[in-house]
Amino acid sequence: MLLMAPQFSIVFSLSLLLGIASAIDVFGGMEFSYLGRDGPDRWGMLEPKFAPCSIGKRQSPINIQRNQTVHNKLLKPLTRNYNSVNATLFNKGYSVGVRFEEYPGDLWINGKNYTLKQFHWHLPAEHQIEGQQFAAELHLVHQAAVDGSFAVIAAFYQESNADPLICRIIEGLKHLGGENTTVPLGILNINELNRRSRKYYTYVGSLTTPPCSENVIWIILGKVMSISKEQIIALDIPLNSDCKKNARPCQPLNGREVDMYDELSC
Repeated sequence: MLLMAPQFSIVFSLSLLLGIASAIDVFGGMEFSYLGRDGPDRWGMLEPKFAPCSIGKRQSPINIQRNQTVHNKLLKPLTRNYNSVNATLFNKGYSVGVRFEEYPGDLWINGKNYTLKQFHWHLPAEHQIEGQQFAAELHLVHQAAVDGSFAVIAAFYQESNADPLICRIIEGLKHLGGENTTVPLGILNINELNRRSRKYYTYVGSLTTPPCSENVIWIILGKVMSISKEQIIALDIPLNSDCKKNARPCQPLNGREVDMYDELSC
């Protein structure tokens, strides 16, 4: 079953696509941080290509106010198909994540296929619900082959029991070095990421790191997962000292609509 997202036009120029690619796929040197003169309030002034961080009107993350969301009955359950494939743990300095060396599966939105490219964590969470900030946030980054556009699924964590997925990479985290280092993980089982989502929010936003490129489809899952204190520490240790709290502050909504899917009220 296909997801019927809000109706909007996604147009990418070549420079925008290159900017998104550099933010997501390239392991280049650190050009920004989360503290001081290179922090989030100055990202837009660090380089011309980072300008959307300051002047963009569809920026992410956002604070989701439930009473301001639209219950969109055209929205459908998420259609995700992920597989166990060869994966590599990476450290960009400002985030730790996992990329795939083979085809890991996909997401379907409005009849368009988005391939899962990588996932990474933010500590604490970037998006908020009614002003509540969770302990961590997982971003599953998908890209459409047809036009290079992106869709990101975000999942919140509260500090409690250990997360099974992070348990599978914990040994790799112990061996992960500083910025731009990698650790082969072998075949990684990501099957639990296929779990049905009974509730989610969706809106059009941006990358949450420079160049803050806009027109990214965001899907924020309603189900909150759990993460242990030890796992939070393990994800935090490899990060650069000025990126230990790698959560960009919430950005103005600027009139954007946030739609909600709720299986129980369909």
